[in-house]
Amino acid sequence: MSSSPGSREVDVVVIGAGQAGLSTAWALVHQGFAPGTGFVVLDADEAPGGAWQHRWPSLTLGTTHRVHDLPGLPFAPGAGELRAADAVPAYFADYERRFDLPVHRPVRVRAVRRTDDDRFRVESDSGEWTARAIVNATGTWTRPFVPRYPGQELFRGRQLHTVDYRSADEFAGRHVVVVGGGASATQLLGEISTVTSTTWVTRRPPVWREGPFDEDAGRRAVALVEEAVREGRRPGSVVGVTGLLVSTPYVRDALERGVLERLPMFDLITEDGVAWHDGRFVAADVILWATGFRAAVRHLAPLRLRGKHGGIRMEGTHVAGEPRIHLVGYGPSASTIGANRAGQAAARQLRRLLKDPGELPRTA
Repeated sequence: MSSSPGSREVDVVVIGAGQAGLSTAWALVHQGFAPGTGFVVLDADEAPGGAWQHRWPSLTLGTTHRVHDLPGLPFAPGAGELRAADAVPAYFADYERRFDLPVHRPVRVRAVRRTDDDRFRVESDSGEWTARAIVNATGTWTRPFVPRYPGQELFRGRQLHTVDYRSADEFAGRHVVVVGGGASATQLLGEISTVTSTTWVTRRPPVWREGPFDEDAGRRAVALVEEAVREGRRPGSVVGVTGLLVSTPYVRDALERGVLERLPMFDLITEDGVAWHDGRFVAADVILWATGFRAAVRHLAPLRLRGKHGGIRMEGTHVAGEPRIHLVGYGPSASTIGANRAGQAAARQLRRLLKDPGELPRTA
């Protein structure tokens, strides 16, 4: 692992050093790309850990979704009560050291552009790199999504997204409206409801699934997201495409306490609460938006990859018609196990393309 600039002309630049970026880096080494000269990994964070280092302190290994092993090094987390924001970054840091991966940080990529000689110029706050191919592995954590509702700017209480959440204790004595139908919403409802009153609102009624997703259910969910990205639509989450929420022990506890009795989505926000067109009103001191994320791909805008449906049309791990631009951790690979598989698939394809320049397709 390195923080020095290193070689500025490489075969591949990997952007992001979370699960997707590290699994891709490992795979590139095993496909014959030399660390530092054949490829580099540029990471915007100050330390290893990807998005995990920014998760709320109460998120433990026992309450999070499973942390899948990175390739080549099993994750041995120990006790379930360990903070995920400590245990997973420590694992990532060990992984970078163990395989001597060429991670440069903090490097914030501002833009990726084409060059006149059919390469890519990666512009950052630490200078520029030139590459024959790009693997974008920036995930979603830096792009929290908050939908717009009438009156939102008039609300006198506090509004925050899950990225800003730290502890339920800060909401004691205040009524909290939690917006969102995903796993983060249900977990945070369970926590916050132990110290204060809550209201849960979602766009559609929750559907509970007992136990974790099995392989068949997982494949069906991934297939739905793959269909979306093949058509150039914005990729959704597993809950978004299946409508299913996993019933975990903390969810069952919240259900038994009556916390997860949802209301339909409100129609407007007032100075002191949320309201519906049928006259219903809920007073609120806090609105917590557990409304998900969007893919962090703004730095790719100069490449003009988005289609008419607002998403990036994909063929496997690469952009349709752009075999040297891979998005790992995007769409169907936006999970720990999915990122591992996609990183290895991208590395194999790039080896076939870049090891024989005569086979390298030119982009328009």
